[in-house]
Amino acid sequence: MFIKKKTKMLSCLMLIIGFVLSLSAHSERDMTDLQLDTIEKKYNKFARQRVIDWQALIRENHSLPEQEKLNRVNAFFNANVQFIDDQALWDKKDYWATPIETLSIGGGDCEDYAIAKYFTLKQLGVDENKLRLTYVKAVERNQAHMVLTYFENKRAVPLVLDNLIIEIKYATQRTDLIPVYSFNGSGLWLTKPKQNQRVSDAARLSLWQNLLLRIQNGH
Repeated sequence: MFIKKKTKMLSCLMLIIGFVLSLSAHSERDMTDLQLDTIEKKYNKFARQRVIDWQALIRENHSLPEQEKLNRVNAFFNANVQFIDDQALWDKKDYWATPIETLSIGGGDCEDYAIAKYFTLKQLGVDENKLRLTYVKAVERNQAHMVLTYFENKRAVPLVLDNLIIEIKYATQRTDLIPVYSFNGSGLWLTKPKQNQRVSDAARLSLWQNLLLRIQNGH
């Protein structure tokens, strides 16, 4: 059943890659008071504070070792975002929220956690080549799930940042997860036994230009 969903999952991953490519342009700058006022008016004062705290997290932690950056970013989003699936939150089967949307509403699904952590770590100076958004099969739940993985170097066993558990663990310790696809702003990889085959170049995903434009316009 899970294997039959691979084609659909691949399409979703292509959409996510386009989304990720737009994040730096969309969120590099601090929010203005007017933008924060708009968030507070649309949501509430707690939404405004979550976004302010997120910006402070990015501004104040550039000098930390990367392991500590991972710990702080993982803890921040796991503490500030409540898990809510897309249908309940957005009245859509699939919706990929921006980090600002996720923090404003205070909720999101596994993709939203992983994307927000990925972007925030990039803003903190972590090389995107060390980061991959990774689709896995959550064995106990028998369903697709997304986590963020961090590779200290190309041969390293990755660390897994997950919304399901608080502690960051090595992938070899996460026997409850089976990797399927992974991607970042430069490419998409299909995970196979004993290899990691690159299957797409994210830079060529021109089909998603309309999506990128909407994100860059603040939607």
